[in-house]
Amino acid sequence: MSKKNQCARCDGQCCRYFALPLETPQDRDDYDDIRWYLCHEDVTVFVEDGDWYINVKNRCRNLSGKDYRCKIYDDRPKICRSYSHDECDFVEGDYEYDLHFTDDKQMEEYIKVKFDNNMKPKPRPAAKKGASKKS
Repeated sequence: MSKKNQCARCDGQCCRYFALPLETPQDRDDYDDIRWYLCHEDVTVFVEDGDWYINVKNRCRNLSGKDYRCKIYDDRPKICRSYSHDECDFVEGDYEYDLHFTDDKQMEEYIKVKFDNNMKPKPRPAAKKGASKKS
């Protein structure tokens, strides 16, 4: 299906969020800051082509709820005017990111793997009373 033909099926996906670039995290504190972002509702973080972005799911107030058209189309912001069909967010199936974090727990696990190698000493089983140790 061509990009232009997708307009008829459009549900205003590009008007339901905004994504802003983040500085690439360098150390544990940077990743922990990102974990804080992810503690907030309707916020995700993704990595695409090595670049980090914060994604805020927040519908534009000018998106019509009936036909998903812009209510201020003739006077829309410059960023909307520069949006082209080639950049359309309408994608069949799941979008593939390099990394995609949807909550703080995922980032917490990622931090452990990245900085701690997820290595935790396993507790040794308690010796049973009366059991002898092998030499």
